[in-house]
Amino acid sequence: MGEITLVRHGQANSAATDEAGYDKLSDLGHTQAAWLGSWIKAHDGPFDTVFSGSLRRQRETIAGMGFDDVTVDERLNEIAYYDLSDEMTAKGLADPRLGPDDFAVHFPATLSAWRDGKIDGAETYDDFSGRVLDVINEAAQPGKRILCVTSGGIIARAVAHILHLDIPQMAQIALPILNTSVHRIHVTPHGPILGAFNSAPHLDHADRLAARTHY
Repeated sequence: MGEITLVRHGQANSAATDEAGYDKLSDLGHTQAAWLGSWIKAHDGPFDTVFSGSLRRQRETIAGMGFDDVTVDERLNEIAYYDLSDEMTAKGLADPRLGPDDFAVHFPATLSAWRDGKIDGAETYDDFSGRVLDVINEAAQPGKRILCVTSGGIIARAVAHILHLDIPQMAQIALPILNTSVHRIHVTPHGPILGAFNSAPHLDHADRLAARTHY
């Protein structure tokens, strides 16, 4: 049986108002990545291949974890959510998003509008879904352990595919995903099985409670 380990990037610049401003780790994000890398080295087995998206926050996370032999794959890049949200506002489909706390309302509404063609984005919703499923299918190699550092929207879409969830349920999956959380997909002859969701053993310390961040 193979295994795909998906890791969400560390805390990024949650005070940002656009894609470029968001795309860098905070000081805490760098620390979270280092803690996870130390935990993996002490408690996990070796990986056959390590992948990362090309976004700065993803590459900073995998570097902070201590991996240097990394294959960069843009299919692991996050949804351009700020751009989609701005388009929702421009077309009068939603009020302006005031901050991260609005995510619970804006995220499912934005995904639904995107899927239904009410907003365009830089890619279609079908193209987004297709690239996520493509990279997961390629990583699903029998007997191999694959590590992918990516983002919450990618993880939520992969889990939604395995569990046959629609957008409202996918949004509920996305909301609690922690920075530097670990998600495991077992590769079996009968298809992928979700083995672990949103685990963060490197943060399971009393003095790291404040380091458990969602954004």
